[in-house]
Amino acid sequence: MINRSFFLLLFFLLTVYVIQGQNKPNYLGQTNTITTAVPFLLIAPDSRAGGMGDAGVATTPDASSMHWNPAKYAFIDSKAGFAATYSPWLRAIVSDINLAYVAGFYKIDDRQTIASSLLFFSLGDITFTDIRGDFIGNYRPNELAIDATYSRKFSDKWSGAVAARYINSNLTQGINVSGVATKPGRSIAADVSVYHQQELNWRNVEYAEFAFGLNISNIGSKISYSDATTDTDFIPTNLRFGPRLSIDLDEYNRLSFFADVNKLLVPTPPIYALDENGQTITDENGNKKIEAGKDPNVNTIQGLLQSWYDAPGGFSEEMREFYYSIGTEYWYNKAFAVRAGYFWEHENKGNRKYFTLGAGLKYNVFGLDFSYLIPTQQRNPLENTLRFTLSFDFDDF
Repeated sequence: MINRSFFLLLFFLLTVYVIQGQNKPNYLGQTNTITTAVPFLLIAPDSRAGGMGDAGVATTPDASSMHWNPAKYAFIDSKAGFAATYSPWLRAIVSDINLAYVAGFYKIDDRQTIASSLLFFSLGDITFTDIRGDFIGNYRPNELAIDATYSRKFSDKWSGAVAARYINSNLTQGINVSGVATKPGRSIAADVSVYHQQELNWRNVEYAEFAFGLNISNIGSKISYSDATTDTDFIPTNLRFGPRLSIDLDEYNRLSFFADVNKLLVPTPPIYALDENGQTITDENGNKKIEAGKDPNVNTIQGLLQSWYDAPGGFSEEMREFYYSIGTEYWYNKAFAVRAGYFWEHENKGNRKYFTLGAGLKYNVFGLDFSYLIPTQQRNPLENTLRFTLSFDFDDF
């Protein structure tokens, strides 16, 4: 009797669960891209990582490590160095939009390194007009980020770093938009990162090395472009982690493999409830009614935590918010490098998919890197564009 009652109860609960599951809307097929202010902070700024599918959290340290993982600086071999990168943007359409990046480091001693960088994004000459189309003026909007870091070895295998960043986004040059005065958006942010590398004892291999990196970047205040509104936008707080495996095939040949996993740590846009006319339903306070997901109007820390469980499509959609980079690099005699990589993002979260190719030359203190991007799904601002980086490493500064 007990067994019969138990199975009847279990059958009833399963039936209710299935019915509820059938009635619950499925949001997984909808495009629900996460957007933030100052997205230029996520663009690969250097040509070396740009040739390896935008992977860089655990690659061997170089002058441009600030963007990928500042903790790598503690393991850099040179005493000091710097790098400068120029990346044309939308070159097939315009000629005056570009991204410039300069980074440098100085090794205080065997355990401590300091570094700094400047990222500048010029949007070219833009003609502003009013609502009637009347001329207001020609302006050159731009965005920039200036940062500095302190990196330190904890042991022979581990290091960590903290970085501070100032962000300035001047998109409107202070003009009035629809009668509302505008201002540059400004924010202060921080990075926290760790890095690990160790030698592997493999037979029949001259030398092998494993590395792992983790970087949480752009943890900072939200941005506003006007004092006349309370609306603010998240900056692109990002989690990046991944491994590296390097193998010295012999005295002259080294082969490395990389993989980066990324996730934006900002709220996912919810699904808002609509009436029979397709209009958004609001409450008595004018707030939009949320049908699925969480309210995105939260502070930075709450948004960082909420980003792990607020997707309208549940756990499956959260998993789709991860995007991936894989890359490989071959060095011959530490003088010539060939690189390749692939970047993948889910179609409902941006659908960025592209291959990358790269090459590098190094002669004494001077280095030159190139990269080229080949999109596979949709157009990319960097397609058919050759990017290059000049770098200088000084063993005795």
